[in-house]
Amino acid sequence: MTRPLNLTRLPFFYGWVIVAVAFVTMAVGVNARTAFSLLFPPILDEFGWDRGVTAGAFSFGFFVSAALSPSLGRLMDRRGPRVVIEMGVGLIAAGLLLAPLVHRPWHLYATLGVLVGGGSVCLSYTGQALYLPNWFVRRRGLAMSVAFSGVGVGSIILLPWLSALIGRAGWRHACWTLGLLVLALLAPLNLLVKHRPEQLGLEPDGGRSARDTAAGHRTANVVDPVWAAVDWTLARAMRTARFWWIAVGYFSGLYAWYAVQIHQTKYLVEVGFTASDAAWALGCVSLAGIPGQIALGQLSDRIGREWVWTVGSFGFALCYLTLLLLRDHPTPLLLSLMFVAQGMLGYGLTSVVGATPAEIFEGRHYGTVFGTLMLASIAGGAAGPWVTGVLHDAAGSYTLAWWLAIAGSVLSALAIWLAAPRQVRAVAGRVHRLT
Repeated sequence: MTRPLNLTRLPFFYGWVIVAVAFVTMAVGVNARTAFSLLFPPILDEFGWDRGVTAGAFSFGFFVSAALSPSLGRLMDRRGPRVVIEMGVGLIAAGLLLAPLVHRPWHLYATLGVLVGGGSVCLSYTGQALYLPNWFVRRRGLAMSVAFSGVGVGSIILLPWLSALIGRAGWRHACWTLGLLVLALLAPLNLLVKHRPEQLGLEPDGGRSARDTAAGHRTANVVDPVWAAVDWTLARAMRTARFWWIAVGYFSGLYAWYAVQIHQTKYLVEVGFTASDAAWALGCVSLAGIPGQIALGQLSDRIGREWVWTVGSFGFALCYLTLLLLRDHPTPLLLSLMFVAQGMLGYGLTSVVGATPAEIFEGRHYGTVFGTLMLASIAGGAAGPWVTGVLHDAAGSYTLAWWLAIAGSVLSALAIWLAAPRQVRAVAGRVHRLT
């Protein structure tokens, strides 16, 4: 009689099971929030509310997720990812299942805003980056980039399907269907998730025994043993310059990311492209981001987190320079360069967004530290579209806004170099230089 497969006896494999669960969770969970853009037009058509009031539900959910981030980190440290992620699944499913009952603007804010927006932070980059770094050291960048690429894959598969469903059966039916999908798929799947490999008697990257590896890869990559030995609470971390340099880097990086993501479609139409061309370009950004994230994540394990963050920042700077050129030369070649720079290079920032602070503040309070740092990311993501819109209204063009975003990209890269994770822990590709 054959024995059933016990995944806990396959240490290397189980870490990648965790990654696969995170990949599916982000593919569905993050795009459940993004689906608001597809639900927005039919909700407007039905109720006739002001656009600002209606769109404000999404923005309100964004701010709710920001407010939850530090608490989410503390909850992760105390209760682990299963509690956090299943809570997020429940909130998103409840928001989507209740959304068909909407009849007033505040109903929309409570369902697709607070419940879906607040729940999504548990499943998105913030939630996954709170525990995934625990499972990998040598392949940390690769593992996290594979997990995060689920967002791009999900947007390519899930959003067109949902758009067709809205057109065929209406937005209420689409909300019901998506809510049931979130609940039925993600709730049981995330029962597999564990906080740390030590819970299964394993070590990161598939090691079997903490005793066998006590002097192994857990410590072999330490460059600054004094720093690494500190029990980094949030209070201690906030008294260091490194914490604030990461905050500056994340704020500036996400500012540049969301400024172009929200405004590029309108800009491309204004400079002479058709609406279908602009929509196609937006889709291609997500598509290009999938191989870009994975390749840069793996590269970060060889050359360092700072270099890959710099490559991602360069990608956004190049994207904005291309947008400036498109104003006078709206050619398909420049348009292609724009979405390749933005997706294949710029989106690579996500591959090290969790790994960078993990190298510096690794420890039992890492969730609280990282959750607080994500406030800076969310603030940058919220500020980018708003400031860009204000500058356009004041100047009558996007030129000043694009140059400000380029400056933000440069500042972001500089800030991560000043945070210097390489001076605390070396990536696998540079460990041999320590011996």
